[in-house]
Amino acid sequence: MRAWFLSAGLGLLLLSQGAMAGTVLIVGDSISAAFGLDTRVGWVSLLQQRLEKEGYKEKVVNASVSGDTSAGGQARLPALLAEHKPDLVILELGGNDGLRGQPPAQLQQNLASMIDSSREAGARVLLLGMQIPPNYGARYTQAFKEVYSNLATEKKVALVPFMLEGVGGVPEFTQADGLHPAANAQGRLLENVWPQLKPLL
Repeated sequence: MRAWFLSAGLGLLLLSQGAMAGTVLIVGDSISAAFGLDTRVGWVSLLQQRLEKEGYKEKVVNASVSGDTSAGGQARLPALLAEHKPDLVILELGGNDGLRGQPPAQLQQNLASMIDSSREAGARVLLLGMQIPPNYGARYTQAFKEVYSNLATEKKVALVPFMLEGVGGVPEFTQADGLHPAANAQGRLLENVWPQLKPLL
């Protein structure tokens, strides 16, 4: 009998440890796909390194695709949820919607659908906000920016207001294309995300 209790106790301990080893799924575009860089220096890889260093068991799955829009992410998400069964979904999309001048209302609808789908699959959600250059016009850029704060309020979802804070538009942190973050900016991106991400782990 004693052996049975010891065996059952060990089994429960292993189950509890396994439950702690969750999955973080990142669905993004070129910013998270480390466009133009060795992916090993991208902020997503740095995130996995930090988790391991700080004793977290989570595995990071990077499902980001350069050039992807919110519509593309929405189309890909169901299969990703089914395959990876994440505990946390990080949504980093919208930049390409804005650069293509797509309606902010459509972006908000797509992201809202992704938030709902993630939650229905049992995952927590972190939304990474984006902004676009002012040359798109004050009215459009403001409407685009407000998509993320509107969703955070409406869906009660964790939000990083602007993922590229301190990086976007800063020449020394930008690649030669004038758009994508350079290698020396990746740590800053992680620092922008981490304070909102950590409480969700």
